[in-house]
Amino acid sequence: MTAEPPQSNPAKRKRWLTILALIFLIAGAVWGVRWFLHSRGHETTDDAYVAGNLVRVTPRIAGSVVAILADDTDFVKQGQVVVKLDDTDARLALARTEADLGGIVRQISQTFEAHAQQAANLAVKRRTLEQAEADLARRERAVAVEAVSREEAEHARATRDKAKSELDLARAQLAASAAEVEGTSVATHPAVKQAEARLREAWLALKRCEIRAPEDGRVAKRSIQIGQQVAPGAVLMAIVPMTQLWVDANFKEDQLKDMRVGQPVQMVSDLYGSDRTFHGTVVGLSPGTGSVFSLLPPQNASGNWIKIVQRLPVRIALDPKELAKHPLRVGLSMNVEVETHAAGKAETQSPTHYVTPVEDATGADALIRTILKANQVRNG
Repeated sequence: MTAEPPQSNPAKRKRWLTILALIFLIAGAVWGVRWFLHSRGHETTDDAYVAGNLVRVTPRIAGSVVAILADDTDFVKQGQVVVKLDDTDARLALARTEADLGGIVRQISQTFEAHAQQAANLAVKRRTLEQAEADLARRERAVAVEAVSREEAEHARATRDKAKSELDLARAQLAASAAEVEGTSVATHPAVKQAEARLREAWLALKRCEIRAPEDGRVAKRSIQIGQQVAPGAVLMAIVPMTQLWVDANFKEDQLKDMRVGQPVQMVSDLYGSDRTFHGTVVGLSPGTGSVFSLLPPQNASGNWIKIVQRLPVRIALDPKELAKHPLRVGLSMNVEVETHAAGKAETQSPTHYVTPVEDATGADALIRTILKANQVRNG
């Protein structure tokens, strides 16, 4: 006994085909309306990552590490001591320069006193010459009337010549001492200034034995160990400022036609998911594609060249308030959508935003004033 083949139902099949066609038409209409109202004025990419500054902590002097006060993932404040170097040699050098400055101040003070003595000596020699010339004149008048011998007059002339020579010597000595002190004082003398500079240098070297954080942020990549000898410029650790983050979004070159600085951006991070939307602004477009700045830039002059769509990094600034409420980390993935239908603004040169305090010589200046006062400085 054979089974009968199922009877086809053309009306039912036609109805299902109609329904399927309507579904495709509705989906196409919805996609078209969405594209017309939204997608044509937006550009999206998932090739985007959080970027930030990586501030490297380096010593400015050589030394041996005696303390490490911050480790990976620790939060540090700007100016906080993170590493200490052995400061024994620096303290000895500072004490030596303090003694040198005091000695030079006393020596220059003596030079000013010697200059004053030379001026007084010149006045004495001038008066001696005047006296000798007067004595010679009296002897010559006495010789004319034969009141004294000619020999006595010759002695008076020799005395006058000697006094004149001594006056010339006193003038030369005064000029020599004036060359050392003229136009200056003990506190402003070049020798004292050189000693002050050496003291400031030693004072700064002592201060630099304490290595401080140049910026607020999280510590990363600590590579230093206790007892290690470090050289100037060696990287001890890195600090990532968590408030100085941005997004680098790599858009295809055919997506950049309407992209401008100042356009609003919406971003979704894989860390928080679609429940948290970050808002930002386009702040700059890279002057070249990523391949141009790679270690080995492509050479397309060969015969086997194949065209590849290039991507251009676009920098997007994050909203600081949102970033403070929902912190991000460098390297996290982001989905980015730029509203290209929004009006942009002209690209202008922005000022530098990153500064950090450095050691000044205020403390050294106070120490110098104390040393000058203790060694009885006087103006020349």
